[in-house]
Amino acid sequence: FRYKGDVPLIEGLNLTAEPGQTVAIVGPTGAGKTTLVNLLMRFYEIQGGSITIDGVDTRTMTRDHLRGLFGMVLQDTWLFDGTIRENIAYGCREGKCPPNDENIIAAAQAAYVDHFVKTLPEGYDTRLGDDASSISQGQRQLLTIARAFLADPEILILDEATSSVDTRTEVLIQHAMARLMRHRTSFVIAHRLSTIRNADVIVVMNEGRIVEQGGHDQLMAARGFYYDLYDSQFSEAFDEAV
Repeated sequence: FRYKGDVPLIEGLNLTAEPGQTVAIVGPTGAGKTTLVNLLMRFYEIQGGSITIDGVDTRTMTRDHLRGLFGMVLQDTWLFDGTIRENIAYGCREGKCPPNDENIIAAAQAAYVDHFVKTLPEGYDTRLGDDASSISQGQRQLLTIARAFLADPEILILDEATSSVDTRTEVLIQHAMARLMRHRTSFVIAHRLSTIRNADVIVVMNEGRIVEQGGHDQLMAARGFYYDLYDSQFSEAFDEAV
């Protein structure tokens, strides 16, 4: 895949994700992590090779059907001008998960969002503006996780960054994401490498290529590109603590 015909980006990439696996995608800025996710969702079309789900080429699927297989929780949360109930129900696809109050509240409870919603004067009928500025960034993230719980997708794409979130809310987000990922195939765009140590497969990307692939302990023992990334993050965190 190339954004520009004369500028190589992703070439020779070969990756298999088994059902139920957590695949962490790591690498420096510009490595191709987000591009890979965009290709999974067919926001762009590949120029060679194929992407298959259960052996079926995604280019033979309608985009609507393909994207219905995925749930996305991204760093940049998207909520619209409507009630909290409507925002959670937006993740529900026709015929798959009736967005009744029972299902919406169950999804909110699974995402640790029910408690704070009940503290609001109008509860689930609280209206959010276009920018949802009436609730915190962490609460917005939890609402998008609740939306994903309600949608009950087969495959997840998670951007696990929790910048500008207080420590308590960050713990809730991490717990909610871990609960959401159970028994689902998950692709996690990892920012802090300490959060993906237990991933089934860690895919290390650089300049559009997979340069390493394996478990955390295996990659650390290899003392290669991943080791250097992890070591640099640990050093930065230590310097900040000091």
